[in-house]
Amino acid sequence: MAAGVIACRGFPVEVFEAKPSAGRKFLVAGKGGLNLTHSEPLEAFLSRYGGRRPQLEPLLRTFGPQEMRQWAEQLGFETFVGSSGRVFPVGLKAAPLLRAWLQQLMASGVTFHFRHRWLGWNTQGELRFDTPQGERNVAAKAVVLALGGGSRPELGSTGEWVRLLEERGVEVAPLRPANCGFNVAWSEHFRSRFAGHPVKNVILSFTAPEQPPFHRQGEFVITETGIEGSLIYAVAAPLRDTLEARGQASIYLDLVPGYSERELKARLQLLHSSRSLSSVLEKTIRLKGVKAGLLREFAPRQDLRDPKLAARWIKNLPVPILSPRPIEEAISSAGGVRFEALDERFMLKNLPGVFCAGEMLDWEAPTGGYLLTGCFATGRAAGLGLLSWLDETRAQD
Repeated sequence: MAAGVIACRGFPVEVFEAKPSAGRKFLVAGKGGLNLTHSEPLEAFLSRYGGRRPQLEPLLRTFGPQEMRQWAEQLGFETFVGSSGRVFPVGLKAAPLLRAWLQQLMASGVTFHFRHRWLGWNTQGELRFDTPQGERNVAAKAVVLALGGGSRPELGSTGEWVRLLEERGVEVAPLRPANCGFNVAWSEHFRSRFAGHPVKNVILSFTAPEQPPFHRQGEFVITETGIEGSLIYAVAAPLRDTLEARGQASIYLDLVPGYSERELKARLQLLHSSRSLSSVLEKTIRLKGVKAGLLREFAPRQDLRDPKLAARWIKNLPVPILSPRPIEEAISSAGGVRFEALDERFMLKNLPGVFCAGEMLDWEAPTGGYLLTGCFATGRAAGLGLLSWLDETRAQD
């Protein structure tokens, strides 16, 4: 995005990429259907950026969900709104869109250099790159760094840049997992039977200190080590922060959103019959499989023989959470270059002529198109900021 903005002004632009090809994380994001952005009202959309909304809102009001759709369409890809409100290109594929984008950039004069891993600066202020042919030094009038966070390092986001910028006095917030799974201490019986099973149509509730209560319906997946999936990613940030602050946390599940606690109690009166517990749960409220397994995992068995207590557990089942999964497994990362280290043009205050964009900045958002839109908006802003700075320095000269 930055390269495209700068190239439109006729400046020669060179993109240095550590991997053998461009946009690897973009391609992975499109494996399940490329979720470009979200169609919800802008006010709700902006609220997804949490504490960094003040810094991102001006960018997203200029280049937000509608502009994301227009960008895809000018590349030749119509978009549509899915049932969840998420926006996808027709065909759902990332690769064709990426190819068209790269071809457009190269046609505008952007040159790509692959297998160039950035090593920092030399004593002359030139950029250092590790390449298959050995170290290469490059002098540039201005630089945009878009180095990613710390998630999925095999795709290029290794976080190695943190040390390089901190050595130059740039303030960087520690990188942490975002949109991640969490560890749960499953019993061996539950793990061996239900790892890999989806838990559908539940309501997850969680209350973090000094934050609005989280209460959302959806689904997630049981893993060998804990839980992951869209509903877990949505609550990941406050859950992670609570674990860091308190060392412990629990989410609460309503396993049967279609029944009130009173209705459940009435139906579960059958527990006093001679039927087995599993039979009663399945026949009266269709609670079976992984949901029944979760209930047995965390509710005292003696309580499940009492209709009143059983109804309470089913509607509000606590699941103790141990810790987030490692940042390397996360979809995205929190932390990064603090906005306080940047001026209004996204230029590092300590390093004139060096701009930052994307996931390497200190912001986070849930999945659903918010991450991609935020990255695109910051890339565009950094490109415009670089042009503004070049104009300013040229006027001074």
